[in-house]
Amino acid sequence: MTGRRTLLHVFATFNVGGPQIRFAQLANQFGSCYRHRIVSMDGCSQAMDRLLPGLDAEMLPLAIRKGKTLGNIPPFRRMLRQLQPDLLVTSNWGSIDWAIANFDHRIAHLHMEDGFGPEEAERQLPRRVWIRRLALSRSTIMLPSRKLFALARDVWKLPARNLLYLPNGVDCARFLASGDPELAAAHGIRRDVPVIGAVGGLRAEKNLHRLVEAFARVAAARPAQLVIVGDGPLSGPLKEAAEARGLSGAVVFTGACPHPEHLLPFFSVFSLSSDTEQMPLSVLEAMAASRPVAATDVGDVRDMLAEENRPFVVARDAGLLGEAILALLADTKKASAIGRANRERAIAVYDQSHMFDAYRRLFDGKLNIESVVP
Repeated sequence: MTGRRTLLHVFATFNVGGPQIRFAQLANQFGSCYRHRIVSMDGCSQAMDRLLPGLDAEMLPLAIRKGKTLGNIPPFRRMLRQLQPDLLVTSNWGSIDWAIANFDHRIAHLHMEDGFGPEEAERQLPRRVWIRRLALSRSTIMLPSRKLFALARDVWKLPARNLLYLPNGVDCARFLASGDPELAAAHGIRRDVPVIGAVGGLRAEKNLHRLVEAFARVAAARPAQLVIVGDGPLSGPLKEAAEARGLSGAVVFTGACPHPEHLLPFFSVFSLSSDTEQMPLSVLEAMAASRPVAATDVGDVRDMLAEENRPFVVARDAGLLGEAILALLADTKKASAIGRANRERAIAVYDQSHMFDAYRRLFDGKLNIESVVP
């Protein structure tokens, strides 16, 4: 093909989440350099709103039979032949059927592996391990966390030469602002008590019920407010959980917020309560906004944070998480110093400028670029 390269991106869903936000960062940065064709396996397209006007980005219609992997392979192969993309870019387990459809590797393939749903939070499923081992053996695999890199090498047994450790990045300059007081007020965010904030999809693996329980312990010890930014299928149950604990007046659910930088500056402490993560963008954004973080010890979260913040990364337990939040609230000077250290680390290690160059080479077809093995 001539001219701009055509990239076919396949997602299990194109609702807003970490992989989709990263794609929007990249597509917006590279502008008209590429043609982006997007497949959303569940038909959702909410993240299209994150793309700048004028991009050559199109959502392709797709008819699939859910749970019928073998039955979906022929139409996927036909679609690949018709479109003839220069690069197939798949994302996580939910798009693995496309790697299988490309079994002869006619199309160069980049697979982005960001982590797992609740079904693989505790252990790897043997069937999925074998499918990944077979379907991805000749592909380039992008892994944003050290733990994922080790898993792909040691458990999936993928060739180390095909594995690329490439941390996520964030626009640190975007998070320099002091926030939007009017938006904060519109959501009922208080200024007279400490605010514990979380940003993310309201899904099972984020275990925001744990955060609600941790906040109940905080609220029993001192006045405070919990602000949960995001939307998802567990919105209703989480509101019910807060009400059942007598916290409905102290817990705010803002719904989806495409610009978390407007609200992050009003958080005294950012909290992550997930059962499974690898390298969450929400934590990077909190770091860029100079927030101290209380988090569960999942994925690379401990290593991501400034050293001063690491004592507040705890086991997946509501009581321990509540204690970490209370400890940060108890010493505001120390918490502010931790926030500043987090921002310095975000700028030095995780600014998005570091990731753009690597992705430009990947999208240009230079799939054999080397990374520092973690």
